[in-house]
Amino acid sequence: MAETALVTGATSGIGRAIALRLGVAGFDLVVHGRDAARGADIVEAITRAGGTARFAAADLTDAEDVQRLAAEVGDVDVLVNNGGFALFGPTAEITADRFDSLFAANVRAPYLLVGAFAPGMAARSTGSIVNIGSMVGEVGLPGGAAYGGTKGALSSMTRAWAAEFSPQNVRVNLVAPGPVYTAASQPDRTNYLGSTTAMDRAAEPAEIAEVVAFLVSPAASYITGATVPVDGGRTAI
Repeated sequence: MAETALVTGATSGIGRAIALRLGVAGFDLVVHGRDAARGADIVEAITRAGGTARFAAADLTDAEDVQRLAAEVGDVDVLVNNGGFALFGPTAEITADRFDSLFAANVRAPYLLVGAFAPGMAARSTGSIVNIGSMVGEVGLPGGAAYGGTKGALSSMTRAWAAEFSPQNVRVNLVAPGPVYTAASQPDRTNYLGSTTAMDRAAEPAEIAEVVAFLVSPAASYITGATVPVDGGRTAI
């Protein structure tokens, strides 16, 4: 019987690439997003590639909707916390409402989902959780205080969850991408950030997805509590 994987924010960008990659790997996918049409599109793409998938909608900024999502999905073997959004701007110009929405989607939603799914994984003595962070959580960028703060919090929670759940054989890791070309990214910003990496380029979403696929596989059976930078060497130089 195929293992079940939930990927949040799976209808575009990195999340879509992760869902496609895990579908090819044989997981029964639950793909999360907000837009039903885009959800149907990724489900069809996974099905065409020979996988199985279904769509589940939820607003990650709404705590009750996140909890409804968890109840609707049921038990999962793999959780990929990719959903959320990026917000850059001068500290003085980001409003309290936008700040709160950013932390609700990027920090509170993963916290609630881990709280919903990890105890079941622990009871079954198996499971893998991958949180999608960012190099912005590891380095200082002008205009990145709020967004970087969410990713720094997610990195800290990853280590705490590894300590909490890994004794029951639930592995929890974080992937920290550098600049990535997605439809939502700003090409000029992405190109510039790519030029600051050791590899002098930004990444494609599929390059991030490959690392996630490794971390949820048996090949990574002794990796937990790790932050894996996939940033072209940016945080190493």
